Amino acid sequence: MTVFYAQPYDISACGFYFSDMEEYDTKFSGCRNSFGGQVEEFEIQFIDGESIDAQLFEALGIHQGNISSFIDAIEEWEEYEKQALIITVGECGYSFDIFENDLSVIENVDIYQVDSLRELAEMFVDEGLYGEIPESLQFYIDYEAIARDLAVEFSETCIAGTTLIYRCS
Repeated sequence: MTVFYAQPYDISACGFYFSDMEEYDTKFSGCRNSFGGQVEEFEIQFIDGESIDAQLFEALGIHQGNISSFIDAIEEWEEYEKQALIITVGECGYSFDIFENDLSVIENVDIYQVDSLRELAEMFVDEGLYGEIPESLQFYIDYEAIARDLAVEFSETCIAGTTLIYRCS
């Protein structure tokens, strides 16, 4: 279960925890400041839940106006979509409108679930991206040099404990 906190901007009011929009709406309508006035503006904070959801919350800049769409989205999106969105928006700088929920923006990034650029270099050689390499020469390949070359285009990040290598288009 994901838990959020609504911190009022009004310093004379107390905030509240919530996990869904029904709970938010109920507590929002009952939130009053020390003068009895309705509190209307809140900073939304991610308190507890999946690590990947916390990183997605941060990357998307979730606030009071889009928290409802975020709560719906984290339930329906797959892990790879969340990872790709964190990288696309948070690392590559693409914009994303959570109201439109158009995940086509994640097509702007190539992601590989490997632990290092060297491992990516080995994968590329094995897949034949550098052409057919005779077996007698395979022991002479300098994977570290290939990894250094790949570092020009590719970057490394860690999302929810998973190392990912990516390239922005």
